[in-house]
Amino acid sequence: MTTMEEVNLQGLSAEKIEKVAFILKAIAHPMRLGIVKLLAEHEELSVSAICEMMGSEQSLTSHHLSNMKLKGILECKREGKNILYSLKMKEVLGVLKCMSSCDAL
Repeated sequence: MTTMEEVNLQGLSAEKIEKVAFILKAIAHPMRLGIVKLLAEHEELSVSAICEMMGSEQSLTSHHLSNMKLKGILECKREGKNILYSLKMKEVLGVLKCMSSCDAL
């Protein structure tokens, strides 16, 4: 078991801790994590493409997309009838990469 003394806490300023906490709260849902993963792999996707890939309903997916957009995690643009979403806050990928390398998960 790792003790707090063994954990390298260098570089964790109060500002960085606040930013990571904000990101974690904003994506703390399996569907939101799935959406972020898809957007990391595809750069930008329409709501219908996200729904199809995740096997989810459009209303629920749109709710999660809107929430993450309001928090600055995602951005979107209109292309004809479609709204295309992409990652705006690229730091999310660093947080996810760090989480994926954690042996305890």
